[in-house]
Amino acid sequence: MKYLLVFAVLAVAFYVWRAGRRNAPRDLPPQKRPGAPAQPQDMVRCAACAVHLPRGDALAGPDGAVYCSEEHRQRARR
Repeated sequence: MKYLLVFAVLAVAFYVWRAGRRNAPRDLPPQKRPGAPAQPQDMVRCAACAVHLPRGDALAGPDGAVYCSEEHRQRARR
């Protein structure tokens, strides 16, 4: 009888867990889901050191070039 009760509790727990997974929103766009990878970005090249980095992380310089850090951007002003 003890094992039947343990089995019943496990079966109910499994059913509740599966029901929760079925009701989870799956129609969200990929960027809205937690843990989803970020959308790809254009890669640009630093004018000072030639390192490639995402456009969102790059800093625009005075001459329209992009730089990987503030130090490289200021070095271009000289």
